[in-house]
Amino acid sequence: MTQGAGQGPEMERTATLRDFRVPAYVHETGPYAHSTHPGDVAPPRDEAYPEGYTPTQRDLPVINRGDTVQVTVDPAAVPDPQSVDGPGPLFVVGDVHGYLDELVAALQEKGLIDSAGNWCAGTARLWFLGDFTDRGPDGIGVIDLVMRLSAEAAAAGGYCKALMGNHELLLIGAKRFGDTPVNSGAGTATFQAAWLLNGGQKTDMDRLQDHHLQWMSRLDAMEQVDGHLLVHSDTTAYLDYGDSIEAVNDTVRETLTRNDADEVWDLFRKFTRRFSFRDEGGPDHVRSLLDTYGGTRIVHGHSPIPYLLGEVGTEEGEDSTGPQIEGPHVYADRLAIAMDGGVTMAGKLLVQQLPLDI
Repeated sequence: MTQGAGQGPEMERTATLRDFRVPAYVHETGPYAHSTHPGDVAPPRDEAYPEGYTPTQRDLPVINRGDTVQVTVDPAAVPDPQSVDGPGPLFVVGDVHGYLDELVAALQEKGLIDSAGNWCAGTARLWFLGDFTDRGPDGIGVIDLVMRLSAEAAAAGGYCKALMGNHELLLIGAKRFGDTPVNSGAGTATFQAAWLLNGGQKTDMDRLQDHHLQWMSRLDAMEQVDGHLLVHSDTTAYLDYGDSIEAVNDTVRETLTRNDADEVWDLFRKFTRRFSFRDEGGPDHVRSLLDTYGGTRIVHGHSPIPYLLGEVGTEEGEDSTGPQIEGPHVYADRLAIAMDGGVTMAGKLLVQQLPLDI
């Protein structure tokens, strides 16, 4: 698998800027060595996030849960998107993280794009759940593809839309603020240092243009479609930004418009939180979001399914088989659907039609 940028001296120098502290164990060997990202911070299972929580260290436990359901869908059972009258079938895509070839293959497998990479799904509806860049080799290529498919799908009577992920916020912050110090809640950090530590690719930054930044800055944070509440992160932090979908989306966009480094960092920090829906109390957290924003199920990315299943994968090729991920996972009293198949750890980039029949 392609390794993330920031594995050498440049990362080490940048990581010490402005007293940005990284725990020594971040770079130890092991199945997830060098896969650090700000979302890799989770409190003990029976504790809340501490005061001043900040995503600048790695502590992502692996758990085995009997209430997590892996769903395998027979591709032959997926209807032809072009044969549906009215609104077409609804598809969601998990975290892509720069793996353009895997994304193209997955979209072709579902009949959403043709062999030339063009939209061929008619009135089908496609939602990306965020995290287009970092770690993988071609994040800008992924963004360019999604932007192009958005225009092609609209012309065909369908649509292709996307949500804001924490890595979009990270890339925006790295480009806008660079090494400007921000108050992380646990010392001083910089977006540039965090971006490098979390798989930021120099080639992406070199190719990043104003229209990419404008597109990312306008993405919604959440949406409800056919009773599915679509979000990027499995966190209740969305409740901090409004009591309606419109209010949350407006607040996020206004925060980015103000261009205040500390405000954007706080937004990024909250979007990196995870695991709110697992363990005891998880279903209640899901219901709190559904009661506020509507819908009957939450669909999210962000937390890789291999972590939720307790399967071990590696980004360094030691386990050639990788995590055995074939489909989404339904958990939290079947109220939450996890869509991040762990493509960065030799898992699978998931494209799934909704609803799931379970």
